[in-house]
Amino acid sequence: MAPSNDPILTVEGLVKHFPITQGILFKKKIGAVKAVDGVSLTLYPGETLGVVGESGCGKSTLAKLLMRLEPPTAGRARFGDRDIFTMSGPELRRLRRNVQMVMQDPYTSLNPRMTVGDIIGEPFEIHPDVAPRGSRADRVRELLDYVGLNPEHINRYPHQFSGGQRQRIGIARALALRPKVIICDEPVSALDVSIQAQVINLLEQLQDELGLSYMFIAHDLSVVRHISDRVAVMYLGKIVEIGTEDEIYTRATHPYTQALLSAVPVPDPTAREHRAIIRLSGDVPSPANPPSGCRFRTRCFKAQDICAVEEPPLAIRDADPHPSACHFADLLPEPPAPA
Repeated sequence: MAPSNDPILTVEGLVKHFPITQGILFKKKIGAVKAVDGVSLTLYPGETLGVVGESGCGKSTLAKLLMRLEPPTAGRARFGDRDIFTMSGPELRRLRRNVQMVMQDPYTSLNPRMTVGDIIGEPFEIHPDVAPRGSRADRVRELLDYVGLNPEHINRYPHQFSGGQRQRIGIARALALRPKVIICDEPVSALDVSIQAQVINLLEQLQDELGLSYMFIAHDLSVVRHISDRVAVMYLGKIVEIGTEDEIYTRATHPYTQALLSAVPVPDPTAREHRAIIRLSGDVPSPANPPSGCRFRTRCFKAQDICAVEEPPLAIRDADPHPSACHFADLLPEPPAPA
């Protein structure tokens, strides 16, 4: 679905540092894990924004911040024209109703002691105006049918469902309050490939029918490409490149994005031979002690002296009209055709 001009969710300079302490009785702060460190992005109505990066880059922490599950260290996030982090009381309740989340693990995100009907119907206890008590069972059955599950299974428990079915239950729970935004935190990473496709197709169908906006967090670049309108690439707490699906997957200019794309398996042997392979050296630095300047420089094949001194801003470069945080952002040269 094509996004409108006014963003529904705006993030500006968002920071989350987790303090590192020592001592038992008198804890002393000796540092901080910089999980999210100055993230800015926008999400538009009807749009899917993919957020990709290695494990530990801050994707899930970003999701928790936007859901108000963690307080920010600094920065702002707005839903519409209201600051999320200043909301309280009824206003915060409205935010909870409009912004929902689908968790990563369908095996641990559902309470094993509750029936499916109780799990999906629980939001109605907090927001009774959405579904009066007498009609809640009918509303739960309607949601089960909406996500492709048998409404007659309303009294079953989570252990009686497969992984894909459990994730559909999580999606039904997220849809219960008719939200405008759903944050999907790696919703298919724990599922088999065939089941992943079913869940992704379901999310796309629901978006078309309900006009939902998704922030889709994942590390599988193939999945993100299939569902996303725009893609933001994160590395060590920062966004290093952001653009449309076509810009990121066919005209990436940041060396980290290029390295990620070169690692995606290609089934076609001919296409596999005719592409650049980038092998990164070293490990991901600790978010408690990131490198000076550009955080990717310790593994970057383009790094020069300026990279250790000056942190490159996320800005539009000459190479392509989408933002990239690299002093030497450029398209990869085409490899020679196989003989």
